[in-house]
Amino acid sequence: MTDPARPGPARPGPAGEVTDRAAAGFLHRYGEPPAGRWAAPGRANLIGEHTDYNDGFVLPFTLPLRTVVAAAPQDGGRWTVWSELSDSPVEFGVAEVTAPGRVTGWGAYVAGVVWALRDAGHHVPGARLAIASDVPVGSGLSSSAALEGAVLAALVDLGGVDLPAERRPRLAQRAENAYVGVPTGIMDQSAVIRCRPGHALFLDCRTESVEHIPFDLAAAGLAVLVIDSRAPHRHAGGEYASRRTSCEQAAELLGVAALRDVPAAGLDEALARLDDDETRRRVRHVVTEDQRVLDTVELLRAGRIRDIGPLLTASHASMRDDFEITVPEIDTAVEAALSAGAYGARMTGGGFGGCVLALIDADRADAVTAAITTAYAARNFPTPTPTFHRLP
Repeated sequence: MTDPARPGPARPGPAGEVTDRAAAGFLHRYGEPPAGRWAAPGRANLIGEHTDYNDGFVLPFTLPLRTVVAAAPQDGGRWTVWSELSDSPVEFGVAEVTAPGRVTGWGAYVAGVVWALRDAGHHVPGARLAIASDVPVGSGLSSSAALEGAVLAALVDLGGVDLPAERRPRLAQRAENAYVGVPTGIMDQSAVIRCRPGHALFLDCRTESVEHIPFDLAAAGLAVLVIDSRAPHRHAGGEYASRRTSCEQAAELLGVAALRDVPAAGLDEALARLDDDETRRRVRHVVTEDQRVLDTVELLRAGRIRDIGPLLTASHASMRDDFEITVPEIDTAVEAALSAGAYGARMTGGGFGGCVLALIDADRADAVTAAITTAYAARNFPTPTPTFHRLP
């Protein structure tokens, strides 16, 4: 079992209210304490958007926001799941996890993990679970991946499954892709399972190799401000799937396995071979975004954190103009943050809502938040929410 003080690949047992809520929810629902508590964090992506399913590069980091699963074994090959975000528990058995789609709604993410483990040949014990979370749902901070990571950690420990950390992201991704039906890449699951505190995770999404890049904001007198735009984040909608399909079709037209294989130096030549302007813009975003990730990593390795700001802003412009995944609330927040002195700002997440992150001086968090709030009020947008800022 996992003790709150012990580290592990899915960050089990953080201290704090959310952990207590999970344990209390378990006790209230099932009438006895849980056998243990497991957790996984939310994440923000510093740079590298929609590059993961193109076999490219990403650079996420985790937030001090957690989804916690309190759990205990249950006989009979059944799983009962309670969440503080739902009035009704979800119950399912082996019959419901023999094929994708048998469990729907939020419970599908839990059932998907059970299904993926079983499909990979692992024994998964029946279990009772209680879920609490402070990762905002629908904000682009990977609440679904955090849920998958925490559930996976709980079931692996309860069942004594031999599943090393480096193999867990792909299994969690399979749960979301094949069972839930959301065509995400590997970034979110890798981030919530493999990131280290104080570092960004430089992930090659083709090879799944990782490098932990120092990201010491406090030493540089900096912070990353994460703002919930309050624009609904519809990550599972058709727009995300259409972007992925467009990229896959473009790779086929260009005769490459994935757009990651189009070099930045050869971008103009590749674009000239495509007849459709929309497809050209999609390709341009992915190829230039991969290069921006590589350039950001080089600057961070050199300790030049402030200098990544223009790359963040260029990333946002590319998402807005070439990939067309931003919305007016997001663009307004980015523009206001830059006007208030941010070194760089961009949308983070799959798009069409979610969060904005801004690289700022540590003492400017309140001022930048106020500037965004004022800009929102001028356009009659709902008041944005500062989700998290990393301060010394």
